Amino acid sequence: MTLKNNKLYLFLIALLPASIVIGPSISLLNIIFLSLIFLLFDFKSKFNEFKNEKVVIVLFLIFLYLIFNLIVSYDFKSGIYRSFGFSRFILLFFVINYFFLKKENEKVLFFWLLVFSIVTLDSYVEFFLGQNLFGYGGADKIYGDRIVSFFKDEPIVGAYLNGFIFIILGYLFNLSLKSKSYKNFILLFVSIIFIICIILTGERSNGIKATIGFLLFFSLIKNFNIKIKLSFLVSLLVILFFTISNSNWLKARYYTAFYLQIFDENERSSFLENSLYLKHYRSGIEVFKNNIFVGVGNKNYRVVTCLPGDQKKEGITKNYFCGTHPHQLYIEFLSEHGLFGTIILLSLIFFLIFKNLRIIIVSRNSLQIGCFVYLIINFIPLLPSGSFFNDFNATLFWINLSIMYACNEKTNIFSRAKNL
Repeated sequence: MTLKNNKLYLFLIALLPASIVIGPSISLLNIIFLSLIFLLFDFKSKFNEFKNEKVVIVLFLIFLYLIFNLIVSYDFKSGIYRSFGFSRFILLFFVINYFFLKKENEKVLFFWLLVFSIVTLDSYVEFFLGQNLFGYGGADKIYGDRIVSFFKDEPIVGAYLNGFIFIILGYLFNLSLKSKSYKNFILLFVSIIFIICIILTGERSNGIKATIGFLLFFSLIKNFNIKIKLSFLVSLLVILFFTISNSNWLKARYYTAFYLQIFDENERSSFLENSLYLKHYRSGIEVFKNNIFVGVGNKNYRVVTCLPGDQKKEGITKNYFCGTHPHQLYIEFLSEHGLFGTIILLSLIFFLIFKNLRIIIVSRNSLQIGCFVYLIINFIPLLPSGSFFNDFNATLFWINLSIMYACNEKTNIFSRAKNL
């Protein structure tokens, strides 16, 4: 890696969180530039170092499967970009592993911390003042009181914060090991601020995932003894309870709605009949039933469920509910990839996530633990989710997967190759 290329990697990787905030096109261009730099200047010289790595083979197997899925899909054109576009995440995996090998990742992570902190601050400003620093939100927003922050007209800031919070906390807790012990307790306070911010966004699924994820993350890191961990976890749950209880809107989002939907017969009947999420779930299951083995194809759920009236098939599409995706990861996999594809995808992805579980637990690298935690909370059953292969969600997922491997010499594909 030349000095010039190193600076380019440093700049573009540092820009990743900000580029996601700016917009999907900028994020895409950023990853494409990173991929091209690696392909043009470093891929050939490094190919022999990683070509036999099982992880790399599995990544290419996912890519090959997506091409197969594209070929058998309902509408080839709809899924062509998403399937072939997956190659950029393979290259991003190479780039991040290669860059972290050069030991300059702390510069990148410090910049990520700054961006993350700004988005967190902006979200708090919008919650308390009704509008963010740029005037987004307010009475005219289409998602009610849900926070949009810099994302302007999309309530995805909770998902964004969730995608980076465990990277940031892992980075900070790793640093605190080198410092005086009192800094660990300052980080506990910072952690609460970050977690509460995700709760305040009103994105229930991400709020639940973040809370569960932090409980797991905090249980695994080595900065505190068991007594302190238990005391803090109880304190965190109490703080979250009082935070939700003291906001009528949050209480309605996290408690009242759930309580009434479970214990009030009329509310429960109305929920089961009219809930948009359940309509999407049922529709996704119907799509799966009609395409059991290979599904309708990546990004084709929106095609088959939104067919014009004259193209609908009586008895097959009448129970479909038009939408971009079923809003639940497992149902999305089943509807778009069928039983065959779902087994393949989950087997390969879970292999990537859990392959180094023993190393992760033994090493107790907080950054690696954070990324691992984020990856597994994506697969919590039943909770609503965004589309797994959507640009926004996929970028967050593969950044975390890449760093989980890259930040530990025992799992980094380039450092491993040197030691074999």
